Amino acid sequence: MCGIHGLLRLAPDAPPLDGEELRRTRAAMAARGPDGEGEWRSPGGEVALGHRRLAVLDLSPAGAQPMTTPCGRYTLVYNGEIYNFRELRQELAGAGVDFRSASDAEVLLHLVAREGLAGIGRLRGMYAFALWDDAEKSLLLARDPFGIKPLYYASQPGTLRFASQVKALAAGGAVADEPDTTALAAFLLWGSVPEPWTILAGVRAVPAGCVVRVRDGRVGAPERYPVTVPAMHPEPAAALAESVSAHLVADVPVALFLSSGIDSGLVAALACRALPAPPVAFTVTFEGWEGQARDEAPLARTVARGLGLRHVERRLGREEVAAHWEAALAAMDQPSIDGFNTFLVARLASEEGIKVALSGLGGDELLGSYPSFADVPRWARRAARLARLPGLATAWPALAKRLRPGQPKLAGLLAHGTTVPGAYFLRRGLFLPAELPALLGAAAARDALEEIEPVAFAAARLAAPRPDGGRAADDWTAVQALETSLYLRHQLLRDSDWAAMASSVELRVPFVDVPLWQALAAHGFEPARRQGKAAFARAAAPELPAALFTRPKTGFQVPNPLLAAPRSAGASSRHLAREVLRAWNVELPRWEVA
Repeated sequence: MCGIHGLLRLAPDAPPLDGEELRRTRAAMAARGPDGEGEWRSPGGEVALGHRRLAVLDLSPAGAQPMTTPCGRYTLVYNGEIYNFRELRQELAGAGVDFRSASDAEVLLHLVAREGLAGIGRLRGMYAFALWDDAEKSLLLARDPFGIKPLYYASQPGTLRFASQVKALAAGGAVADEPDTTALAAFLLWGSVPEPWTILAGVRAVPAGCVVRVRDGRVGAPERYPVTVPAMHPEPAAALAESVSAHLVADVPVALFLSSGIDSGLVAALACRALPAPPVAFTVTFEGWEGQARDEAPLARTVARGLGLRHVERRLGREEVAAHWEAALAAMDQPSIDGFNTFLVARLASEEGIKVALSGLGGDELLGSYPSFADVPRWARRAARLARLPGLATAWPALAKRLRPGQPKLAGLLAHGTTVPGAYFLRRGLFLPAELPALLGAAAARDALEEIEPVAFAAARLAAPRPDGGRAADDWTAVQALETSLYLRHQLLRDSDWAAMASSVELRVPFVDVPLWQALAAHGFEPARRQGKAAFARAAAPELPAALFTRPKTGFQVPNPLLAAPRSAGASSRHLAREVLRAWNVELPRWEVA
């Protein structure tokens, strides 16, 4: 895991490459790569590529970046891990490639240099990279199919800039620190900023599963590349075990983030099978939670003991939580109401010298274990029936406020919730569209909603290609597509990246793996869909304790550092959103927490 960045002159009369800007941008990503840094400039002075290194594979100087092919034509900067790099390396070596390192970066460099977009589609892993072709004077930016690794770019008159973090681009000094109104509205609607927008005007995300080509001074529109990674095992449980094993490749110790949930326990059990000795596992919990259902520690302790893990547990007090919250706000790369839990566990792991950890993130999306898989279709059907009653749609907002004053989104049930995408928005969203004018002003809200009306935006995700190659065929797979392309991609994965990298920890997610999704999709996701996740996990890892499968699902909770006793979860999230925006120097004076 690393941080990458670069500058590209788009015209002969463009300003020369600014060395100080490059250094400032790279310095802003120091936590992403504390083990080294590098910079390369093309012989013609058109482009500069920079890199911060977190050494995980091939710890020698041979694995350092930027990395150039022996002929000098192609130069790469790359962030991520390619889990099938050894198989690809063997194939390339058989074709005559002479490798100078044992790194996955060199495999990526030669593969894409030879095969272009087809080569990218063969990669299994998490990645974001930039490849310069000095013969064609072109730059290629690319990102993995799930969007695990971030990549942002800003195209300004004469110069293209890119980096692994939005804040790094701003730190360079040439990108204005000006909020994007559409992104701000999107954050208020969803609790995070969906791609391709970012919180800064003029900065855009390379969409997941896409490339952006830059040539002849023109920045192309994002293009989707074909994903051709083959499924490794047809049987779902075997595919999951193989994914966990593949995610353990490293030249440093790999640890586990362990909660009391099935997903992290399942990853832990399968990792123990694949490793010669049990890894270390980390759990964070909080003072005052002893004896409560939300306390992760007791069951995590039981799982660790049963698997023979070395278990590092930390119980944080309220003052510690508040201090960590301030640090998390400073590290947060884009506004979000999530990520604090990962930030805390990554801090603990880093204190123990860990660079790489596995997480159970993505298991709920893959195995359909969020309550939303049942709730959203049911709400949509009920809302559709209610909407047909004469006069109720008009009277409903006022009626809902009287019936449930602590649930402000209920007022939007009949206006937005009569379809699966609409009901999903009400489930995951933060504010209603009707509330935006009071927060942003009428004109700004109107303009933003023309670009990102939430129900239409969610519905469009159902037509987008999935990493497993399938399409949403029914309500269950529709909710899965929404959870994966919205909540997982724009919130959980993005937040896990900045939250872990703030402590120089590479977080890997075995549930978010193309061959694994292909294996389950081939079965219609039936193993978990028919039996439930607990039955699937129990069959896949019978060594896990029975208590893990009977504990009610709570999610990994953390104390809200801002509210001692919120009136409702919705009020808490809205208050949290306000404080997050204040950290970005965005103050909405007409804010009202419902």
